[in-house]
Amino acid sequence: MRYHNITKDDMLNGDGLRVVLWVAGCDHCCKGCQNPLTWDPDGGLPFDEAAKQEIFDQLDKSYISGITFSGGDPLHNANRLGVRALIGEIKEKYPDKTIWVYTGSKWEDIWHYPIMKNVDVVVDGEYVQELRDTKLLWKGSSNQRVIDVQATLKQTDPLKPVLHCNNYE
Repeated sequence: MRYHNITKDDMLNGDGLRVVLWVAGCDHCCKGCQNPLTWDPDGGLPFDEAAKQEIFDQLDKSYISGITFSGGDPLHNANRLGVRALIGEIKEKYPDKTIWVYTGSKWEDIWHYPIMKNVDVVVDGEYVQELRDTKLLWKGSSNQRVIDVQATLKQTDPLKPVLHCNNYE
């Protein structure tokens, strides 16, 4: 897994103050993407122990709500295993911190991934420039959904996502 940046005290990519890991690699290549630099899975830097420790140092702070994985796409083939391992480690070490994942993939295609058992919120769907709406919370275009993963997985039909903070949709 490779990454471009670790953002600290972020308020735009999830609920509360967060640390954000911006991974490298995305096949969606959405028109108008805010991070086209992150599309190349060979771009950025190798994710190493120092980067992991930088994230853990942030998560150690009581005022940090959790971590958000963005990019690029954390569920890109180049990232999936590394992100899954890191999320598992974070969930074990910081069980009270929330984990958000931004992906261009649709929920219906990813709900069964093993990684989802440790994710709290997924923002799904490609960014569609023609559907851009700056009034939306935590997403860039109106086709995207902010999904409460654990509530959705507990349902009889996990293909009907429960939206997180319905009043912001």
